[in-house]
Amino acid sequence: MSARIIDGKALAQRVREDVRERAVALKAKGIVPGLTVVLVGENPASQVYVRNKAAACEQAGMRSRVIGLGADTPEEELLDLIGTLNDDPQVHGILVQLPLPGHIDTGLVIETISAAKDVDGFHISNAGLLMTGRPLFRPCTPYGIMKMLESEDIPLRGAEAVIVGASNIVGKPMAMLLLAAGATVTLCNSKTQDLGAQTRRADVLVVATGRPGIVNGSMIKPGSVVIDVGINRLPEGGLVGDVDFKSAHAVAGAITPVPGGVGPMTIAMLLVNTIEAAERGAAS
Repeated sequence: MSARIIDGKALAQRVREDVRERAVALKAKGIVPGLTVVLVGENPASQVYVRNKAAACEQAGMRSRVIGLGADTPEEELLDLIGTLNDDPQVHGILVQLPLPGHIDTGLVIETISAAKDVDGFHISNAGLLMTGRPLFRPCTPYGIMKMLESEDIPLRGAEAVIVGASNIVGKPMAMLLLAAGATVTLCNSKTQDLGAQTRRADVLVVATGRPGIVNGSMIKPGSVVIDVGINRLPEGGLVGDVDFKSAHAVAGAITPVPGGVGPMTIAMLLVNTIEAAERGAAS
């Protein structure tokens, strides 16, 4: 038995085509959807992510603006900039690239972004709406994973879903979305005892820890769906996920590759959140 590959790259392209069509419809009304990304410092990985996001916006027919600030930028200056962007009607989405330099309070920055422009879905208001089953913006990676499961016709109602990793960015919102879909959810963290006993129960297994190979084939229920969120760079330069792909591929029913799985969907859903923000603005 070998798992079928869930092609996130192909699905992301279909999502982006839909966003492009929606952008054309808004432009016919005189509205150009706009995303502004703020990058503080010169983290090489962050610079790559920001370039990819900006390029994806432009390809989708949306206005993209990147504001680069020095690593020593005072926190107050960053907060003032966010306030200006909040008030700019041409900016429909605001994204401050994480991580931020240590002297800046990440939580305060996120809470300063208008909840109506928080296309990352990290604002406490958006987290609360997601918690209560009335999401405004869904965080992009979990949102993309739900689209992947939907595209594969994976039955979630009554399914056992196990998430490894309890971050605010992936694990916790992923749990809320799976609960809303009717799954029974187990959320594991670094203190979980006998992790394999938990993961082997999963019909749907989502792994998001940033630790390469934390899950292998012996920890997977035969025929299950495995979603690998991890992107880890090896010393020799290759990319691997949090799941040992070779052993997992021999056991699972379906699995996402790294690269080409969840990553492209994360950017695609950022575009979806931005176009939704613009559409809400047009309707108000």
